[in-house]
Amino acid sequence: MRWENLREDTDGTGQQTLFEAPPPPERGTGRAGLRAPGPGPVESGDDGAPVAVEIRARSILNKVPGEDPMFRWTLNPYRGCAHACVYCFARRTHEYLDLDSGRDFDTRIMVKVNAGELLRAELASPGWAGEPVAMGTNTDPYQRAEGHYRLMPQIIGALKDAANPFSLLTKGRLVLRDLDLIEEASRVTDVGLAVSVGSVDEAVWRKVEPGTPSPRARLDVVRRFAERGLSCSVLMAPILPGLTDSAEQIEETVAAIAEAGAARLTPIVLHLRPGAREWYRSWLQREYPHLVPLYRELYGRGSYAPKAYSDAVVAAVHEAAARHGLNGPAAHRPRRNGPRASTDRQAPDAPQRPVQQLSLGF
Repeated sequence: MRWENLREDTDGTGQQTLFEAPPPPERGTGRAGLRAPGPGPVESGDDGAPVAVEIRARSILNKVPGEDPMFRWTLNPYRGCAHACVYCFARRTHEYLDLDSGRDFDTRIMVKVNAGELLRAELASPGWAGEPVAMGTNTDPYQRAEGHYRLMPQIIGALKDAANPFSLLTKGRLVLRDLDLIEEASRVTDVGLAVSVGSVDEAVWRKVEPGTPSPRARLDVVRRFAERGLSCSVLMAPILPGLTDSAEQIEETVAAIAEAGAARLTPIVLHLRPGAREWYRSWLQREYPHLVPLYRELYGRGSYAPKAYSDAVVAAVHEAAARHGLNGPAAHRPRRNGPRASTDRQAPDAPQRPVQQLSLGF
C-alpha cells in the first residue's frame, strides 16, 4: 500500500491505530457509526462501519492548479469520508492509495494526525505568502472522525494566529463545536463559511448521504452562524436529476435555505467524474433502476449534464432564490467574514460543459 510508510504506529506492532466507536447515533440521524476492530490488516467490518488509519503527512497545504486565488491552496486533514455520499467526486483520490473508490473510500479513513503542527510550520515558512486556504473542497473536515481526533481546532487556531484567510465548506454539525474559535478568527482575517445542502427531501437524503446529518440539521448550522453575526452561504449541491430537480423540491429547498438565514445560495447540478461515476451508477441501478435511462441520456457523453438541462435547473433555483430574497439571478461567492471582507472577488457558478440540447424533465 502506498500509504504504509506514512502510518503512525503507536504500539510497535505495525498495526493501525483506530479511533474508538462513539455511542450509537440517535435513531434517524443517518450518521454512520465507527468501528474499532482488533489487530490485523486494515479492513472495514462486515457491517461497513468505518475504520481509521493514522498517518503522519509530509505536507499539509496543497497547491491546486488554476487561476482562482481563493482555491489555489487547499487543506484536507482526512482522506476518505464516512459521510458516504454516493456521488462524491473525491472518490477517485482513494485509488492513488491502492484502495477502491467505492466502499474503501467510505470505510478506510486516513487521518493526518500531525496536521496542526505541520500547518503551523508551513504558515511560518518564509516562502509562504499568506494566501487563502480552502477546506472541505475534497473531503469533509468535520466528518465523524473529527469528533475523536479534534484536528480542526488546531488547524483553525494556527490560521487564526497567523491571521491567514481561510474558508470552510461542510455537511457536518460538528463545526458548531468550533464556533467560538471561528468567530475569533473572523476578527483578525477573512473567513468564508458555507454549508452544503442539495435538497431537504429526507427520503432521498437517507439513501444518497447516509453518513451525514439531516439537511434540516445542516441548515441549523447556517442559522447558528447567522445568529452570531457570521455570514454563511449554502451550496445547493448536488441537484440530482430525477431525484431532487422538480419545481416543488427546488422551491421547498430554497425556502428552507432562506429561512435559515443563508447569506447566499449557489446551485450546482450533479457531475459524475470517473470513480464517483461507477459507484453512483451501481447505486442508481439498485435503488432507482427506472432512472437509469435518464442518466444514460444526461451523462452518456461525459461527466457533466448537458448545458441546456443544467442551465434550466440553475435558472429555476435562481428564480426561487429571488422570490425568497436571496441572491437573485447572479450567484456570487459568499461574502467573507472578517476585516477585509470588502476586498473579496466574486466568482460565477461552476461552469457546465455543453453537450447536447435536451428539454428540461420537470
